[in-house]
Amino acid sequence: MQIIPAILEKNFDQAWIKIRQVKDFSKWVQIDVIDSKFSFGKTFELELLNNNPEETENILWDIHLMVEEPINWIEKCNFVGALRIIGQVEKMSDRESFVNQIKDLGIDAGLAMDIDTKIGDIPKETDLVLLMGRKSGFETQPVDNKIFEKIKELVKIRNESGYRFLIAVDGGVNEDNIKSFNQSGIDIVYCTGAIFNGMVKDNLEKLKYVSEN
Repeated sequence: MQIIPAILEKNFDQAWIKIRQVKDFSKWVQIDVIDSKFSFGKTFELELLNNNPEETENILWDIHLMVEEPINWIEKCNFVGALRIIGQVEKMSDRESFVNQIKDLGIDAGLAMDIDTKIGDIPKETDLVLLMGRKSGFETQPVDNKIFEKIKELVKIRNESGYRFLIAVDGGVNEDNIKSFNQSGIDIVYCTGAIFNGMVKDNLEKLKYVSEN
């Protein structure tokens, strides 16, 4: 199971501090985007990721769009060099069009579903399905344990459909529950506080060790 740092910040300066802290220890970095329409609050302008190209050229950007009509953000994500774009389905009109437009750019396409959202239709070309372990947004909440039933459902869908999408979880993943997530059959966890509260390198190593032992 892969552990990817996730950055959710209103201010780019704060985001940049975290990017610099983690870029030497993780190839992938997820940037969370909130537009104030999907959820309360608004993150920094995505284009600012291009401000320091010499320091970010080796980072693999994973962009998580918690926005109204994520399809309208694809061009912006492509502009900053995203290699994976994930859109929340709750304010998405057409999952198929969203996935296909991203795939046409040679970028991995993902769908994200909030904790209370039914899994529903998954286009065949989808590369990743992200299940939120708690309500998405700036508010910090513990993991909702019904996430594990949703994981079982999604694993079953993947196995029975023959699809090859990765399964990821974001929200509330920490040292206390990461082993359970690893044992659930998912491929990726995204972590925020569990990585950035303290020494980044030590936290990443501890999370990896706990997840496997």
